[in-house]
Amino acid sequence: MAHSFHIPVLGLAFSIDTPIKVAQFGISSVISIVDDELLERMRAYYCKINNIAYDLIHTKEDDSRARRITAYLNLVHDLVHYQIAKLRSGSFKQDKALHTYFDLLPASSPKKILYERYKTETDTVTQKNLESQLKNYIEAGEIDVNIMSKVDKVNKDVHGNALPSTYTDASAALRGFANSRLRSSLIISAGLNPKLFSYMAEFDQFLPDAKGEFTKKIILKVSDFRSAFIQAKILAKKGVWVSEFRIESGLNCGGHAFATEGYLLGPILEEFKQKKKLLTEELLPIYQQALRDKGIMLRDAPAIKIKAQGGIGTAQEQEFLLRHYQLDGTGWGSPFLLVPEATTVEQNTLQALSTAKKEDFYVSGASPLGVPFNNFRHSTAEKNRLDRIQQGRPGAPCTKKYLISNTEFTTEPICTASREYQHKKIKELEAMELPSSEYQKRFDVIVEKTCLCEGLATSAYLKYDVLKAKENPAVSICPGPNTAYFSREYSLKEMVDHIYGRQDLLKQTDRPHIFINELSLYMEYLRKYVEMNMEALDDKKEKYIHNFKTQLSQAITYYANLKELHTTMCQKEWDKFTGYLKTAAQQLKQIPASLLQFS
Repeated sequence: MAHSFHIPVLGLAFSIDTPIKVAQFGISSVISIVDDELLERMRAYYCKINNIAYDLIHTKEDDSRARRITAYLNLVHDLVHYQIAKLRSGSFKQDKALHTYFDLLPASSPKKILYERYKTETDTVTQKNLESQLKNYIEAGEIDVNIMSKVDKVNKDVHGNALPSTYTDASAALRGFANSRLRSSLIISAGLNPKLFSYMAEFDQFLPDAKGEFTKKIILKVSDFRSAFIQAKILAKKGVWVSEFRIESGLNCGGHAFATEGYLLGPILEEFKQKKKLLTEELLPIYQQALRDKGIMLRDAPAIKIKAQGGIGTAQEQEFLLRHYQLDGTGWGSPFLLVPEATTVEQNTLQALSTAKKEDFYVSGASPLGVPFNNFRHSTAEKNRLDRIQQGRPGAPCTKKYLISNTEFTTEPICTASREYQHKKIKELEAMELPSSEYQKRFDVIVEKTCLCEGLATSAYLKYDVLKAKENPAVSICPGPNTAYFSREYSLKEMVDHIYGRQDLLKQTDRPHIFINELSLYMEYLRKYVEMNMEALDDKKEKYIHNFKTQLSQAITYYANLKELHTTMCQKEWDKFTGYLKTAAQQLKQIPASLLQFS
């Protein structure tokens, strides 16, 4: 690909049309296909501004979710291909976008080197030949899609009867992508879904052609090697190859924070680096046998890419990760929330983000999934949640129902962020007649849950003026903690130049190294876990704390001995880096020994 970085999925709305904005410049990005209502409204919007005929796909129509997803992805595909065709037929003397394409490329790119030669060439014939050659090199960035495998609500027909398993949210989204014109990848996040994995194997689009190539690829977003291998092995047995492992920091990322048991990014990437060949050797014979059962013969192993994302903030970190861990690319997510040319953040939220402090970004219990969630204190959704509590009406109306899962009080699953659930749960809490401090503690846990289905889509509705009457205008946003170090709005060129070291947007910012930031987040996570469980420890929890502490200690030792990293820093930077490690090691030892019967 043209660039060594991609823009990961950002909430529901924030990267919903990012490919339309940046794919023409060779930049790859990821669309969430969880919310088909959002996709349908975006399709209507882009059809309107591009004078394309639009026919509504109503929710009551057969297979509407999958068809809506296919229709939007086809539109994005067509718009991006039109942009690329326009660039290729344009002129460097008249088309600014042509220059932008090549200006954004990394200095090491052969295309960029040729472009620099074109700009200094004085012979008109040679320059014309170079222009033709350059335009032939133009390629679109990947238009990948993401589904959270466990966000998989059972859907019903118009009569209220449960539809077959192929119509659940995740399966329908999979089908919508598979039937689209995109030649790109489906990114599976949030863990193992056996039914979804089995359904995936039914689509020929994920099988190799005669040349061993794929029209549709599978990417697994993972946080450690073990889970990556387990999932890839299950898929290989079904005849599905994982073309890429996208490793994301468990806590130093945006959105849901799937914390590992103390495993940090550096050691995880080291393990992938050391075992990449073994990974292929283990998976290939399993995959070949599964293909033979389908009547397909495959001799050579398809390629496996390894990429990393979560908390990267400087060109030096970018370059080190690529070189030392031999990565195929990196992901830069949250900083792009401050780049209107790339993402869809409505103006009030954008202004709040650009002036926020470090303490405004925090890990919360806001998600109805029960997974820690990166939150923003100044979002209008957070203000809305607090106002509802103040008014004595905590919880939100539940309309989209993507995250329904709880059956404590009902036969049908409901969402823990819903008004219905929180009302029932608070009534139950009141009946316990607990001391006021204990009551308040439990009450706060109940009402912390917030509606993400609506809030994470609203930014696009406001930005493009497609919010319907009576819909809540409150915006939820889930930036990673790394956002705190970027302090204003940026142009696309500024951010890309920063990534490649042509400009330093953090020059005046005191920002710890990515590895230190992640270590600090995990130290705080462990501290809170110990604090919350002090009064109710059992063997399982004590073992968890011990293992967590052991992994952090090993990571600290690993980083202290990472000589290759030392060579990228001046002595002052390295002293500061190792100083953080020593402090963390001391803090780790201060965890009460009485809690650690295994230490």
